[in-house]
Amino acid sequence: MPLFRDRRHAGAKLAEALAAEGVGRDALLLAIPRGGVVVAAEAAALLRAELDLFTVRKLGVPGRPELAMGAVATGGLVVWNGAIIESLNIREAPMLETLERETRELARREALYRAGSAPVPAAGRVAVLVDDGIATGATLLAAARALRTAKPARLLVAAPVAPREVVARFDGEADGVVLVRAQVPFFSVAACYEDFRQVQDAEVAVSLRAFHAGAEPTEEGCEDFL
Repeated sequence: MPLFRDRRHAGAKLAEALAAEGVGRDALLLAIPRGGVVVAAEAAALLRAELDLFTVRKLGVPGRPELAMGAVATGGLVVWNGAIIESLNIREAPMLETLERETRELARREALYRAGSAPVPAAGRVAVLVDDGIATGATLLAAARALRTAKPARLLVAAPVAPREVVARFDGEADGVVLVRAQVPFFSVAACYEDFRQVQDAEVAVSLRAFHAGAEPTEEGCEDFL
């Protein structure tokens, strides 16, 4: 049986897990678009915590885009994988070209989602990166490394579900990993949900707008946005 009915149900369960770890209204929940926004919005509402986005774009090795040489994230935070860059002898010019391209895409997405609002500073805060599930951990690992440069007082990674073995990947990268369930065996994030339909860009923007207005997101709201 799936663990969660949908992302909102998962967000409610994640709020309980975060509360048990002492996360409360002083925390800043940073949602990874797109599916993580629905989960984080529900959790933040129940915890009465602050909600913001944390968009991250992988900086793929030229000619091998699946291999990350770094990442760029919300607020222009950039981290490079020095070991990969050195071992493949990647030159500065293609690195900067990749960074420029992915920064443009990140800016496009943030403009679409934020509608002009500025990122919330994470410095000195309890910052919680939230996604709707962890498979390999690559995206959240890149996000954690980028967020660390913003100097939060405490950095947590949180998701409703992940394979048990992936948790160790965050040792030394985050101050803790909060899950509703460390799943064994793990097949996919989607298999843990009854409803895991793809979240659209419009839903991200509407979920954020509804959260800050203290209202429920609606399909009509998405239509208005579109």
